[in-house]
Amino acid sequence: MRALPPFWKHLLTVLSGSVAAQALPILAAPLITRLCRPADLGQFGVWYGVVAIAAVAATLRMENAMIIDHAPARQRLCFGVVAWSAGWLAALLTLAAAAARAAGWTTLPWSAVLTLGVAAWLTACMQTTLAYAASHNAFAPAAKAKIWAAGGIALSQLALLAAGAGAVALPAGHLLGLATGLAAARLLLRPPSSRAHARRTLARLCRLAHRLLTRLRLLARRPPPHLRQLGRRPLTCLGALARRLRRGALPTPAQRRYLHAHRAFWRYALPSNVLNAAIGPLPLLLIGARHGALAAGLFALTQRVLAAPVSLLAASVQEVFKRESVRQYQNSGNCRPAWRHAARVLLLLGFLPSLLLLLAAPPLFAFAFGAPWRAAGELAQILAPLYFLNFIASPLSYVFFVAGRQKIELAWQLALFAMTLAVFAAPLTLHHSVAAYATGYSLLYLLYLHMSYRYALDRDPAGRLHATR
Repeated sequence: MRALPPFWKHLLTVLSGSVAAQALPILAAPLITRLCRPADLGQFGVWYGVVAIAAVAATLRMENAMIIDHAPARQRLCFGVVAWSAGWLAALLTLAAAAARAAGWTTLPWSAVLTLGVAAWLTACMQTTLAYAASHNAFAPAAKAKIWAAGGIALSQLALLAAGAGAVALPAGHLLGLATGLAAARLLLRPPSSRAHARRTLARLCRLAHRLLTRLRLLARRPPPHLRQLGRRPLTCLGALARRLRRGALPTPAQRRYLHAHRAFWRYALPSNVLNAAIGPLPLLLIGARHGALAAGLFALTQRVLAAPVSLLAASVQEVFKRESVRQYQNSGNCRPAWRHAARVLLLLGFLPSLLLLLAAPPLFAFAFGAPWRAAGELAQILAPLYFLNFIASPLSYVFFVAGRQKIELAWQLALFAMTLAVFAAPLTLHHSVAAYATGYSLLYLLYLHMSYRYALDRDPAGRLHATR
């Protein structure tokens, strides 16, 4: 391991954690499906989809700034900003979901509705902590934290299902696992935090609340003639408490300056990533609406199988590429060596599986999942070139953050969204729709890769990162 280049050392460390983290849910899946009903799995899928999209919005994408701007004081500010934004989003999401449930707009059980905000908050904090790990090349502790989270989720869900918790088991188990993973990450990584400021604010609020309650008790004991005179004191204290709460609801001046310094992330990267999270399930929804449940089921299996290498291998490469690209950009004004190294690694890892799917996906699907799923293999055969390009382009997308080109990525995501809607709205057969989608998406990915390489060469004469201006 010592003879390997640093890129491969870090990649193997991240990959070991990712393989274990992905293997645990896969091993638990056959047991989970035997202990719960399909309807429970469907409700959990909806719940998890909402959490995944909300977690993207909860961070304001500021965790990407963590890797670029990695001074301890600045990273402490970043944790504070994410805690503030995630806290507000968690509260608003919970209120909105509860209102939707009360109005009958969703069939999710109350237990799932009331935990959406907490799950989004935990996920946002976990993402930010893992970004902190990447900024310091702490890949081994991050890999352990992922294993703790994945193992906690799988074991908690199985234990709750075995105890007869029913529909509550899956979201509750997910929450317990997330909390376990976040606790492990913070213990292993010891990231900077805003705990001192939070403790001071909480202490001030407690003192104000104590004074208010004391004066209200005195008011209750006094005779009526003194009511008006003493009534002003609790009202004054209540006003001070309200002002303190209002100030606590807003970011601090330092946090506002940090948000302004990295405004490209929440102005352009945030809507781009939310749009990307929404585009993922869009083809499945459109296929279900146009071609029926059977076609949607075939496409869902295809999507799940083809997305696995991206979530496992490509995400591991991206974690290493993030730190390397930032380091090279800071030292020389471009990250061309890191881009080319990562691209070669991705080509090497993705070529043979993609070629195998392109040549033999139908019989492979029939062998692995049964003869009725052979049609899903035919869709996988059509989509194989697209997912090969996706496998390469996804990790290299971080160049847009490093080079400060978030606005360009947002325009690309909008083009992708428009293309997806146009393709599946056209009066085509299922196979023709999927082929047109794969062609359009592949052409957009080729453009994306071209722009990514171009921005990897984009030298700043001052030697600074574009994203930190």
